[in-house]
Amino acid sequence: MAEQEKNRISVEIYGNTYKMVGTESSVHMRLVASLVDDKMREISAHNPSLDTSKLAVLTAVNSVHDYLLLKEQYEKLEIQLKHLKG
Repeated sequence: MAEQEKNRISVEIYGNTYKMVGTESSVHMRLVASLVDDKMREISAHNPSLDTSKLAVLTAVNSVHDYLLLKEQYEKLEIQLKHLKG
């Protein structure tokens, strides 16, 4: 099986530069980095005394929480769609 071509980009998240490598488009990877940066800045604004490590963990916890809520909504919609299709 052929390996997908990987994109390599540099992004800035919360004032630090990171190299990202992935099979998604560079536009997608920049969007992900931008959303992480936005979430870190949002949490930091409410908790200015947090160090970067704790801020990163809280950002991850918030992101996974949001993901699980969306997954639950998606699963409920799938069930509703199956019922509508009969």
